[in-house]
Amino acid sequence: MIETSLDEVKKILSENLDAQGADLNSLTESSPLFEGLGLDSLDAIELVVILKKYYDITIANMDEGREIFKTLGSLRAYIENNRQK
Repeated sequence: MIETSLDEVKKILSENLDAQGADLNSLTESSPLFEGLGLDSLDAIELVVILKKYYDITIANMDEGREIFKTLGSLRAYIENNRQK
């Protein structure tokens, strides 16, 4: 397991997603990822690409992805527990 901070996840998301003007710094572990950032289904695909690029994590099952992408904290925890780099 490689420790992953919430700030690290926020930074990568802000650099790679159009958060439609959302202030990522104000988001917490419990902030809903899609409602909080105004993301849509195309952004979900982009999140999968980001996970592969930055952490060498592959999400093949979108049902699993729904749980992973539920909140900023669930995404951070999944990255922390599954990242390869």
